[in-house]
Amino acid sequence: MTSIDTKNSENISNEPTLSTSTEEETDNENKTSEDDDEKDNSFDDFAADEELRRHYVKKNEFRRVSVAAERYNPEDDNDSDSEQPLVYPKTPEQRQRLKDAVCHNLLFRTLEAKQIDQVLDAMWEKTVRKGEVIIQQGDDGDHFYVIDNGVYDIYVSKEADFSKSIKVGEYNQTGSFGELALMYNQPRSATIIASTDGILWVMGRQTFRKLVLKHAFRKRQMYENVLRDLTILQSLTDYERSNVADALIPVEYNQDEIIIKQGDEGDRMFFIEDGECDIYMNDKFHKRINKGDYFGELALLNHEPRSATIIAASPKVKLASLEVESFERLLGPCMDLMQRNTSKYLK
Repeated sequence: MTSIDTKNSENISNEPTLSTSTEEETDNENKTSEDDDEKDNSFDDFAADEELRRHYVKKNEFRRVSVAAERYNPEDDNDSDSEQPLVYPKTPEQRQRLKDAVCHNLLFRTLEAKQIDQVLDAMWEKTVRKGEVIIQQGDDGDHFYVIDNGVYDIYVSKEADFSKSIKVGEYNQTGSFGELALMYNQPRSATIIASTDGILWVMGRQTFRKLVLKHAFRKRQMYENVLRDLTILQSLTDYERSNVADALIPVEYNQDEIIIKQGDEGDRMFFIEDGECDIYMNDKFHKRINKGDYFGELALLNHEPRSATIIAASPKVKLASLEVESFERLLGPCMDLMQRNTSKYLK
């Protein structure tokens, strides 16, 4: 058993001056508790990194009166998107390091290039020292953290006053934490302490909700609408279709860029979100496909090399990709229909 010193929790003295605007914490929201968790399942996957902590601390246990249990629901967020975004100046080297950290983070995978740039603008660098308490279990959460480097220990206490904590895991040079408190308006579910010197990237509550959760929610809704219109997915239930939407990753290509190449090993399939693509077989033009079409499934179905080359035919082509692991796990009910549909390449 290890006792945790509570000082320095949520210390963000490294926060620089904003170059365009300041962030206001607007917590005077409707605090009505809701029991309908099903409508909020859209963002449960974002909590994967904190699942270990949730195992030890039941939802809302030891809640402080000042914190409501109501989850953030992007569907009810009517704030304007035209507000001037936050910008924290960074050197090119800092921006690249942050981009590397963000692009490998599950939370940001549904964001498009423009939205990623907004995220990079809105985060600031925080230098931490060994032994520093980053967040404290039971405290209100105001910030979300992405790890640039360093090792961070995870402690959880079952005591009502959080006096005794047990180490339950660690983040080693990568990962993120702090999102649960911002998503669900609940106290911090764990204590995070730096076990080495390190660097974190920090984002405030309102910016996190606006740039990450709200955009992710809208993207998910759009994907669900696209998938609902696909004949090959008609056998899926709404729940199964939602799981597919959650697994899709946006990707963009410029005109004449090769998306997949005949003979290469296939590791994902694609749905065309916007734009047109050309299919080439044996270096000969075969046909053009556009919004609402899909491709790349043959290599995954048959476990064979790519049977065609697909090239972006529009100035900008937006795709949603589904990796092979998700394809096999989520599209089982559709496999037979996909096999029958393979003749589309021969027409």
